[in-house]
Amino acid sequence: MIVFLIITLFISLIIGVPIFISLILPTVIALFTFTSMEPYVIAQRMFAGLDQFGLMAMPLFIFAAQIMLRGGIADRLLKWAGSLMSWLTGGTAFTTHFACMFFGALSGSSPATVAAIGGVMYPELRRNKYKEGFSVGLISSSAAVAILIPPSVTMILYGVATGVSIGSLFIAGIGAGIVYTLSIAVYIFYWTRKNDIGKGKPFNFSDFIESTKSAVWTFGVPLIILGGIYLGIFTPTESAGISTVYAIFISMFIYKEMDFKKLYKVSVEAAIITAQVMVLTAAAVVFGWLLTVGQVPQMLTQLVTDYGTSTIVFLILLNIVFLIAGMFMDGSGAIMLLAPIVFPLGMAMNIDPVHLGVIITTNLAIGMYTPPLGLNMFIAHGVTKVPIDKIIVSSVPFLVFGLIALVIITYVPSVSLFLPSLVYP
Repeated sequence: MIVFLIITLFISLIIGVPIFISLILPTVIALFTFTSMEPYVIAQRMFAGLDQFGLMAMPLFIFAAQIMLRGGIADRLLKWAGSLMSWLTGGTAFTTHFACMFFGALSGSSPATVAAIGGVMYPELRRNKYKEGFSVGLISSSAAVAILIPPSVTMILYGVATGVSIGSLFIAGIGAGIVYTLSIAVYIFYWTRKNDIGKGKPFNFSDFIESTKSAVWTFGVPLIILGGIYLGIFTPTESAGISTVYAIFISMFIYKEMDFKKLYKVSVEAAIITAQVMVLTAAAVVFGWLLTVGQVPQMLTQLVTDYGTSTIVFLILLNIVFLIAGMFMDGSGAIMLLAPIVFPLGMAMNIDPVHLGVIITTNLAIGMYTPPLGLNMFIAHGVTKVPIDKIIVSSVPFLVFGLIALVIITYVPSVSLFLPSLVYP
C-alpha cells in the first residue's frame, strides 16, 4: 500500500495533476484496494484535519494580508523604508530588500509580498540602472522571508501538523528571519559595489519624519501580533482576528483607501486563497493519516535509530528533502505531507521541535524562488514580465546566500531558540 501511495503521488505531480488531487486520489484508491475501511472515513479525516483551533489563524492572516495589500499600507511602508535607506550605496536595492522583510512581518505571505513590493520597486530599480535579472532575483528572494518571520502561514501549518506551539514558532522565526535577511544583504552589498551602483539621494530627516508619521499606523500590526503573544494577552489565533480588524479600520477610516465595495472584493479574494489552502491541507491530512496507518513514521524512526544516524547527517538529509520538496510544491503542501513523517524522526534525534520547525520553514522559504516551480518566480514574472528563464538564472546567486543562511540556522540552534527562551523560560 505504501509503495502504491508514494509512486502514484510522484507520477501525479510529475504529469501536472493539481497537488490536492495528487494527494487525495491515491488515498481513495488505496483505501478501497488495500483496506476494509468504509469510504466515509476519508470525509471524517478531512474534517478532523481542519477542525483545529490553531488553524483558524490562517484565513484571518490571509484576509489581513489582502487588506494591507489593497488598503494603502504597503505603499506607506515602502515610502518609509525608502526614506530610511535610499542614501546608502545600493540604496534602492536595500530599500526593496528590507521593505520585503517589513511587509512580510505584516502579511505572512511570500507571494503577496512579491506582488506588493515588486509592482512598485521593480520599475524603480530599473530606473536606477539595476540590471533586469538582479532586480527580479532580489524581489523573489527577499520576499521569501515572509514565510519565515511571523505571522507565517507555513509555521501555523507546521504547528497544526505537529502540535508545536505556534507562539513559540513565531518568536523563533524572528531570529532566523534576521539571519536570512542579513545573508541576502551581504550579496546586495557585494553586487552593488561590483557594478558601481552609486548612492541614492542624501538622507533627508524631514522626509523620514514625514514618512514615519504616515506609516505609524502600519507598525501597529506587528505590535499587535508579537506584543500580544509575547505579553500573554492573546493567542496567535486571537492576534490574527485583532490584526484583521485593525487593518480594516486603518485602511477604511485612517488612510481612507478602502470602501465597502473594495472590502467586499478583497474578502472574496481572501476567501478564494483560503479555500485553496484549506483543500490542500485537508487532502494532505488524509494522505498523512494513511501513511501513519501503514506505520511509515514508525518504520523510519526505527531505521534511523537502528543505523545510528548522527544528528549532523540527519539534518543534512532533512534539508535535502525539504529543499527538493520546495522546488516542486507549495510550502503548505510540503508541510502537511512531510512534517508528520519527519517530526518523530527529529524527536528521536533529540532535536528541539521549535528548531526543527524553523529549519523546515527556512528550506521552504528558499524553495519559493528555486527552480523549476518556485512560486515567487512565477508571481515575479507576472508582475515584471521578465522571462522565466532569465529569472531562474538570476536567482542562483541569491540561492547561494540563502543556503549559507540555512546552514547557520540549522547548525546554530540559538539563532532560533534564544528569543523563545526569553519569552517562554
